[in-house]
Amino acid sequence: MKKTLLLVDGSSYLYRAYHAMPDLRNAKGEPTGALYGVISMLRRLVQDYKADYAACVFDARGKTFRDDIYPLYKGNRPSMPEELATQIEPIHRAVVALGWPVLAVPGVEADDIIGTLALRAAQEGVHTVVSTGDKDMAQLVNEHVELVNTMSGERQDIDGVIKKFGVTPDQIVDFLMLTGDTADNIPGVEKVGPKTAAKWLAQYKSLDALVENAESVKGVAGNNLRAAIPNFAMTRQLVTIKTDCDIPELASGLSALAPTPLDRDTLISLYNEYGFRSWLRELTGDADLVPEQDSRQPQETPQAPEQLDYQTVNNWADFDRWLKAIESAELVAFDTETTSLDPMQARLVGLSMSVQAGIACYIPVAHRGPDHTPQLPKQEVLERLRPWLENPKAHKLLHNAKYDTHVLMNEGVTLAGVTEDTMLQAYVLESHKRVNMQELAERWLGRVGTTYEDLCGKGAKQIGFDEIDVDQASHYASEDADFTLQLHQVLRPQVKADPGLEHIYQLEVRASATLAIIERNGVAIDGKLLAAQSHELGQKLLAFEAQAYELAGQPFNLNSPKQLGEILFQRMQLPIVRKTPSGAPSTDEDVLTKLAQDYPLPALLLEYRGLAKLKSTYTDKLPKMIDPNTGRVHTRYAQAAVITGRLASSDPNLQNIPVRTAEGRRVRAAFVASGGQIVSADYSQIELRVMAHVSDDENLKQAFEQGDDIHRATAAEVFGVTQAEVSAEQRRAAKAINFGLIYGMGEFGLASNLGITRDAARAYIDRYFARYPGVAAYMEQTKRMANELGYVETVFGRRLWLPDLRGAKGPRRAAAERAAINAPMQGTAADLIKMAMVAVQDWIEAEGLKTLMVMQVHDELVFDVPASEVDLIKQNLPGLMCNVAKLSVPLVAEVGVGPNWEQAH
Repeated sequence: MKKTLLLVDGSSYLYRAYHAMPDLRNAKGEPTGALYGVISMLRRLVQDYKADYAACVFDARGKTFRDDIYPLYKGNRPSMPEELATQIEPIHRAVVALGWPVLAVPGVEADDIIGTLALRAAQEGVHTVVSTGDKDMAQLVNEHVELVNTMSGERQDIDGVIKKFGVTPDQIVDFLMLTGDTADNIPGVEKVGPKTAAKWLAQYKSLDALVENAESVKGVAGNNLRAAIPNFAMTRQLVTIKTDCDIPELASGLSALAPTPLDRDTLISLYNEYGFRSWLRELTGDADLVPEQDSRQPQETPQAPEQLDYQTVNNWADFDRWLKAIESAELVAFDTETTSLDPMQARLVGLSMSVQAGIACYIPVAHRGPDHTPQLPKQEVLERLRPWLENPKAHKLLHNAKYDTHVLMNEGVTLAGVTEDTMLQAYVLESHKRVNMQELAERWLGRVGTTYEDLCGKGAKQIGFDEIDVDQASHYASEDADFTLQLHQVLRPQVKADPGLEHIYQLEVRASATLAIIERNGVAIDGKLLAAQSHELGQKLLAFEAQAYELAGQPFNLNSPKQLGEILFQRMQLPIVRKTPSGAPSTDEDVLTKLAQDYPLPALLLEYRGLAKLKSTYTDKLPKMIDPNTGRVHTRYAQAAVITGRLASSDPNLQNIPVRTAEGRRVRAAFVASGGQIVSADYSQIELRVMAHVSDDENLKQAFEQGDDIHRATAAEVFGVTQAEVSAEQRRAAKAINFGLIYGMGEFGLASNLGITRDAARAYIDRYFARYPGVAAYMEQTKRMANELGYVETVFGRRLWLPDLRGAKGPRRAAAERAAINAPMQGTAADLIKMAMVAVQDWIEAEGLKTLMVMQVHDELVFDVPASEVDLIKQNLPGLMCNVAKLSVPLVAEVGVGPNWEQAH
């Protein structure tokens, strides 16, 4: 049997593990995520491949031959983050203790050592498996060498390389020379991506042949190709992996790479020091050696079940057995499979459940694929499950419960008893990272599951889940329920360990249920009014076009950046403000805004674009989004999408309707009451009030406590006059300072905002901080905390992560620090409106009212209220909203009433 050499691209996995793993730490607060990720990967490889020879290969310190060829090689890479650098030594120690030879050769990279070893192995008749995530390695693939990406489960032999890149392994070097590599700062052919590179190589077979025929390549791509030819000799050396490195360890042949026995004592010491309980238990049978974990940080990933028991339930005997199991379980992981991602339209295809890690079932009820697998009837299944589904005391665990709540409601079932949601657990712990099931399973469980696209395909060829073979669907659905349960087991204790996070998580769970109600309520839209507005906007756009033609001296396509650039910068000779990456003068909004200060055509174009967007996004589109079953528009609120805790509205986006223009405000007039009145309740100046609270500035707090006009009060402080003497211009400047400082604005931003010099802006800010020293102290303290911890917190304990602070420099770091200053204000405001939303909905239900909460927009709640309940709602809303929490300054909620949203706001 052919022998196997297993090679690990250690340098690649260091960074991948660091960025992919949660922020794991041991009891001392030391980072352990990269260490855990690398050890996990090596353990998994040992299980999957019984290799005769193995090595873990790292980059040596210092320059390589590529730096001599091209001094800018990898020049845009930031230095290694300190939290990764501290893990390098224990990673090397762990690798050796696990029995892996470690290789690093000065002057070359890990890729080159791997290439040399792979060639040597092939010459000796040994098959090589390279574990890497580096696309450059694809050039090594041949009948003797294959790649495996442990983190994604992807394998690449010759056919795999062709499938992924569209070229053969021996074309990869040419492919990389054409596309370049931004990560390594290797120049390619400008504007040539993977598809163009693969197309050229399919036609010409090699880069040399392409160069010989370069004159026949037309257009911009041809020009860029010819311009890049002088670089090709250099880039070929940069992207080609060396296969002739001098590796001292190979002096005695591949036998030097035979794995060695585990160094049990070193591993016990490492696992004990870094808090890896389950691995320590494997070695000693006792995890009590490990000191207590830092309760503020995630703990290690649990071990996956050795055996999976996923069952398809298609007979009543199995159904009854599972029903008994879920009825007696303390907590059940539950999921639905459906016909659509649109929660209001989705119909149930099947249900999955799990009560124990590794054990799950799927109940198919509406598959219509060709396999003719028996299924239980949907309605009878739902009726038998209804007592459990609708029982608030039967505790359920879901991932994004809001969606499943809608799905079951579409089937006439009201889901109750949702006490846990893994999407919200992950969001509360790591608001800066994605929370979809696949990524969470990989990040937290080290598991790579089946994706929806794996089953259903992509794009135009994608089929519905109800068309999937039941056996395949069953594994996928059972896996979702199983992963949900396992994620809960690792995420929930971490949330519970921190009182602030626990408070926020419970709020999010309650808010999820309330948001489902708001989404389901929907809002009534006056389609005829929007149609009339669309017609008016169309006429205005035609008039703008005519004016633009007159100003330009000729007709042109106002929506074409190319034609617009020719008009503005060639025909009219306006100054070029900025260029696009391709070198053409930019015509984006920022450029037009700057030019509009001096030239009429750019100003007109800005108005034109605003009206065109309003027409296409709202007045044309909203009537088409009215649900034919309800006659209302139902937005979707993404609860776990924004770092600060704010909601994101989509399909349609109700949070971005412009309110600074008359036309934008008129769109709100089309949001109408269904028989009574629209009532709007809005927190007044909430972020400024939060600033007063968190900064504890006496002068700022006093202004709010006295009920002053805060901008007039600030102007009086900054300009040294009484409030009665404050001019309109001074109040405008104070307003810009108040809101600007909340968003971390500096003197340059304030100067631009007010149209004054930077010296004047600096003087304003200095006077502001002199009068409000608590604000200045808060800002400095917040920046320190953000830099030290990587996050800031809201008043109520929400953790707001700032990933750009890690290793960032210059403008990027400054922007991250500005975000750090603002995030507690935005985040606390988000917490408050969610608290208010939950409290008001609870009151509506307790009172048995017919009022519908129909929208949540920033700091505002909007209601569709029957005429008989308007007075009661107006009277109670301010108290309900303002009593959800106590700050050191009073909260104020302003209530408006009208037949539509515009008049109520």
